[in-house]
Amino acid sequence: MSAIPDTPEFRHVAADAVSLPPPPASGRPTQLLDRAERLILGLRLTLALAALCLLIVAGTMHFFIPSERGIADLVAGAGAALVAIPVFVEAWNSLRHPSLHGITDRLVALALIAAWATGDLMTAAFLPIIMTIGHVLEERSMLGSHEAVRALGRLTEADTRRLLPDGRTEIVPTARLAVGDLIELRAGERVPADGIVRRGRSSLDLASLTGESLPVEVGDGDRVIAGAMNLDGLLQVQLTHVGDDSTLGRIIHLMREAENAKPPVTRLLDRYSGQYMALVLLVAAGTWLLTGNVPAMLAVLVASCPCALVLAAPATAVAAIAVAARHGILIKGSGFLEHLADVSSVVFDKTGTLTTGDLRLAEVRPQPGVDAQTLRQFGASLGAASNHPLSRAAAAAVPKSERLTLDNAREMGGFGVTADYEGAQVALGRIDLFERLGIEVPTPPAHNGPIAGVSHGGRFLGWLLFFDQLRASAAAAIEDLKGLGIERMMLLTGDRSAVANQVAGEVGIDEVFAEMLPEQKMSRVMAEIKLGHRPMVVGDGINDSLALRAGAVGVAMGTQGADVALASADLALMTNDLRRLGTCLRLSRRCRRTIYVNVAIGLGFTFALTVLAGAGVLGIEAPIIAALLHNVSTFLGLGNAGRLLLFDETMPAAGGPKPGLPEPTAA
Repeated sequence: MSAIPDTPEFRHVAADAVSLPPPPASGRPTQLLDRAERLILGLRLTLALAALCLLIVAGTMHFFIPSERGIADLVAGAGAALVAIPVFVEAWNSLRHPSLHGITDRLVALALIAAWATGDLMTAAFLPIIMTIGHVLEERSMLGSHEAVRALGRLTEADTRRLLPDGRTEIVPTARLAVGDLIELRAGERVPADGIVRRGRSSLDLASLTGESLPVEVGDGDRVIAGAMNLDGLLQVQLTHVGDDSTLGRIIHLMREAENAKPPVTRLLDRYSGQYMALVLLVAAGTWLLTGNVPAMLAVLVASCPCALVLAAPATAVAAIAVAARHGILIKGSGFLEHLADVSSVVFDKTGTLTTGDLRLAEVRPQPGVDAQTLRQFGASLGAASNHPLSRAAAAAVPKSERLTLDNAREMGGFGVTADYEGAQVALGRIDLFERLGIEVPTPPAHNGPIAGVSHGGRFLGWLLFFDQLRASAAAAIEDLKGLGIERMMLLTGDRSAVANQVAGEVGIDEVFAEMLPEQKMSRVMAEIKLGHRPMVVGDGINDSLALRAGAVGVAMGTQGADVALASADLALMTNDLRRLGTCLRLSRRCRRTIYVNVAIGLGFTFALTVLAGAGVLGIEAPIIAALLHNVSTFLGLGNAGRLLLFDETMPAAGGPKPGLPEPTAA
């Protein structure tokens, strides 16, 4: 493993990486079906096919050698016993772990027992065969929905060149990469894990990840994500997230979680699964007592199996996550199925969200008797100790070699940064910070952009004036959200009122709250919830993390957002195009409609089949017919969920950043 450079930049990166869950030892993406599940599924299918062969032999003997009926029945019984074993095992296991899914195993087991008791060996064999084959086909259909995301996982399977401390390179599999490794990427190679560019410039193709049709330029200090294609340059990238902790790893991990997603109606049935089982048994017993028709009773048991309901949400969630990933949206939990579609208001941060966050130092305004270079040096040295966009812009204005050596750097959340320099305290931040430190501050200069003050030893040194740009997609995104029926929008920012009002006016937001601390942002979001709204909060910085967590849905700007913001959010946009917010809402609403249709299919088929079976309409072969129709309802639900994979929104180019704020002058 390569040595980790002891630089301030990498110490920050390493700290970010440690704050997230560690990847598994294997470093490989999670399997959609583990080895044990594949073995059990294969065994059940093998036994079903073997039993089917025995039934064919028994049927042939009945037809061609009627005198050997006893032997034929024995062969049929052997086939029935083969497929009965796994059914009874699953039914027994479901008794220890009750769930809606386990009801199917128990109902089929009861139908088998009843068929055996009445001597109907053909039904006893055919029922589990049909159910097993249907179950295998369901799993294959689910895995087909997974294929779009599994294809993403295969993007990083190639070997990678890792740079060693002595300058040599070694070829290693992606699974052996670790946080802190420095790798080399040549033209035509894919990024194997998330990281930060340490040297070089290039264009990256993110089409397979974010849906961006145009290449993205990256250089020193820019983040790159696993799966991106390096088009034309030579890059050295330091890894920050690998394996399951990378962007692709998180997507694949979500597939497992999505398989357990349940809509409210499914959770309700799960909660009352015991009562549902008792109701089915009462209906089956009543059918038998009233009609004396054993096949009708067996058909009731089979028709009541809730497979379609069990798969209604997971199949849809899997398809939705695959589609979202294709559109550059990382969904961090299946709760979006219930919450995102209900969003009634949107809360925006300003810097790094509505604006590009690519701040630049436009001008310095030193106080009388203060040297401008000294003011710039203190600002840059303090800025290097923080990850806030304004701090990064201050740090970038001065070369590393000219920065001062500071001690005890501390970030005051939402206020700024303080440190010690030669025994005296220095500070960079907003006016509130200096008020807390008891430092007298002059009237801020008129400037339509972010500003920050600098002090040294209790003396205010002057102002740093910054320049930012509106995102080209901001106004179009807000217009799109209004077209989706969301009229209530607000801007929460720590910036000054003049700047906040100007940005809000240009993008079409009426309600503005400026000069807010992180706690105040969270309180404003909580107040929105108390008013009966369900706010979607969109932000990117550390100071947005509380608000992101408090909102009904939190959306982080994933390409440049702070890790604490990403950890607090429910979704992350892996592209800077805010128009994807509308995509999120449309996808969520369509996903919910799909689930409701699937639930309706499941409930409708179950009710109709139960009524037909109880009425004896299905005839003497009722159990077999019920099993076949039961599988039809399941496949209809899976097919309806698969239609979600056709969802596609190709965004036209948004153009360059809108000026919005004045161009910077020489710093």
